[in-house]
Amino acid sequence: MIVVTGAAGFIGSNIVRGLNRRGLTNILAVDDLTDGDKFVNLVGAQISDYMHKDEFRRGVLDGFLPGVRAVFHQGACSDTTERNGQYMMDNNYRVTLELFEYCQSHKIPFIYASSAAVYGQGPVYSEALVNERPLNVYGYSKFLFDQVVRNRFNSLTAQVVGLRYFNVYGPHEQHKGRMASVAFHNMNQFIAEGHVRLFGGWDGYADGGQTRDFIHVQDVVDVNLHFLDHPSQSGIFNCGTGRAQPFNDVAASVVNTMRNLRGQPELPLNELVAQGLLRYVAFPEDLKGRYQSYTQADVKNLRAAGFAQQMRDVQTGVAEYVRALHGAEQG
Repeated sequence: MIVVTGAAGFIGSNIVRGLNRRGLTNILAVDDLTDGDKFVNLVGAQISDYMHKDEFRRGVLDGFLPGVRAVFHQGACSDTTERNGQYMMDNNYRVTLELFEYCQSHKIPFIYASSAAVYGQGPVYSEALVNERPLNVYGYSKFLFDQVVRNRFNSLTAQVVGLRYFNVYGPHEQHKGRMASVAFHNMNQFIAEGHVRLFGGWDGYADGGQTRDFIHVQDVVDVNLHFLDHPSQSGIFNCGTGRAQPFNDVAASVVNTMRNLRGQPELPLNELVAQGLLRYVAFPEDLKGRYQSYTQADVKNLRAAGFAQQMRDVQTGVAEYVRALHGAEQG
């Protein structure tokens, strides 16, 4: 049996599908379906059992998980604006620590979601303590558990892999609301209003020029499955493309893919702006000093671990995503 926590969430549900594509269906899906609409992320996926996260946590503490091959721990509060530190630290740090201890005591591979939020404003995004300065309690909750792994690294009894996700986008993120990807919001804006809005210039960047490492969720799944295939490899790894691209690239890819679907020609960025299809709004005052204007994963450690697959650039990945979203809307 393979356990996937956060299985009805964005990355978790895509990992379940990735396992299914390999013919693996003996999967225990762990999540919180208090928000019942999240069930749609598991429609079409094959699992063998479902368990609420609180019941699962009690079971872990009671030592109840026989025959587990591996654990993909994706369950967490991913709202970077959440200010309740007690909730965040219990949900993201303490639960992860409990599951880690269980997996270590039973020699079960443990692949968990860390975050690029541990780096704060950067500007260096490589896996070293000197570069890690989280800006919020979400980032700190991920940072703190990464330190546990580092402190225990030389005494591990089974594989432990922490993946620091950068800006992930792709299918099955609709439940995330305002925390969904820029691509998702851009498409919905374009459908509803006929144009896309981005932040104007700030922090030395031009309008729409803030730049991040955007990674398609399928590439994230492939990284996770790489480590499932290589249980002798442990460590903390960036999970990004290693390619920073501006928000303008995301918006332009969304608009031009939608135009293509409507039989209209693609337009260069300056023409999208001139025609009002791409518009800029003043950078919010409350985000100044708390916003990552630039991220780019240093992926040399990931590549050194044997992950050689090429990842989608924004133009390829966003176009693929918009076509999938458009198909779902049409369906």
